[in-house]
Amino acid sequence: MRASLIQLVVSDEEPPAERRSRAAALVRAQEGADLVVLPELWPLGGFAYDAWSGGAETLDGPTAEAMSAAAKAAGVWLHAGSIVERDPDGPIYNTSLLFAPDGELAHTYRKIHRFGFDSGEAVVMGAGQEIVTATTELGTLGLATCYDLRFPELFRALLDAGAEMLVIPAAWPERRREHWSLLARARAVEEQAYVLACNTAGTHGGVEQGGHSVVVDPWGKVLAEAGSGEEVLTVDFDPAEVHKARVEFPVHRDRLLGIPAPVQR
Repeated sequence: MRASLIQLVVSDEEPPAERRSRAAALVRAQEGADLVVLPELWPLGGFAYDAWSGGAETLDGPTAEAMSAAAKAAGVWLHAGSIVERDPDGPIYNTSLLFAPDGELAHTYRKIHRFGFDSGEAVVMGAGQEIVTATTELGTLGLATCYDLRFPELFRALLDAGAEMLVIPAAWPERRREHWSLLARARAVEEQAYVLACNTAGTHGGVEQGGHSVVVDPWGKVLAEAGSGEEVLTVDFDPAEVHKARVEFPVHRDRLLGIPAPVQR
């Protein structure tokens, strides 16, 4: 299997429409890959709080339209990162979009854990409520976003839902980049799953981004890691390694906590 992580530079100077066209061209250039991943909130910027309300889109808006066409042109599964989704009946959300190779919007995931404590995303966005996995011919993908990486209980729930690959778009800042690298490897080891974590590069909203998108195998080995600038990180790996790791080192069968109690009859 071949995956390409597109580590975009996101800046305040580039208009969203231009970045959208540039991202679509980069996706189309990945023909031959099986899965392509973009970062979190790349159309507007993960820290561009002032732009979110005015730039929010519906699930059939310009970003979804461009990404659908790009996925179909390249013939790939496309995790198009996330957008600021405007729900006509509710708040705005940080929503990830997964497109099938025919361009169909196959799954969405509204980010559960919102970053910012008492400001930013935590205040202005709604929280997702659903754990999302996607069953594909590549394997079962578990969807999470950026700050979610700090909450192992989400990833254990994704494991229990059948996830074999954890796909994590992010807008993770440079000042906490060591946490990014550490947590990506930890989630891979804990769940014995591949982690494909795609970050942004550049600076927007006054926050320097960490880059260093990474692919980690079920044993915690880093298969490929990007630098700090814009880059397409492409890696070939064997999805069967997940089953192999879980058979050779069957740690999950020793779980005692967090397992539903048997029904008493």
